[in-house]
Amino acid sequence: MDHSDIQDILRTMGMRVPPFSRLVLLGGSALLLLGSPRQTLDIDFIGDDVHPNELHQLIIQIAKELKIHVEPVPLDEFIPIPMGSEERTIHMGPYGNLEIYIADPYSIAISKLDRGFETDIEDIVFLAREGYIDLAELERLTQEAIHLSHEYDLDPDMLHHLQDLKDQFE
Repeated sequence: MDHSDIQDILRTMGMRVPPFSRLVLLGGSALLLLGSPRQTLDIDFIGDDVHPNELHQLIIQIAKELKIHVEPVPLDEFIPIPMGSEERTIHMGPYGNLEIYIADPYSIAISKLDRGFETDIEDIVFLAREGYIDLAELERLTQEAIHLSHEYDLDPDMLHHLQDLKDQFE
């Protein structure tokens, strides 16, 4: 899926959800809406993957009908959410009845540092080059996250992934 596909899907969903519905995206679909050229296979959004709420159940049902993959992601179970993340959430606008937001770019970057795939590092480079994150602030927030790693299943190589990222800017 590309930028246009994501927008079409969100508009379709927005016609079928109740008024004032809100969805917070992360992952490749979020980055596409921010202008990333990379395509994605799914739409990830913040939500409970075990017990999705009514809106998320409806989103999942619509996605099945459209033959696309969507996934609720309980981000706060995977990484410590940095302070101020709610204020850094980016409002993308309405798609019918569906208000779309992009999760805090630093939270997205920390989750991608934790996973550390090459495409994840490329996504963080995009966020930095486009001014959505500052590398020094990302490093500070990553250090804070690592101090809480005993409460989460963070990859011990997360600092190596951060260094790989920093090397791309040198």
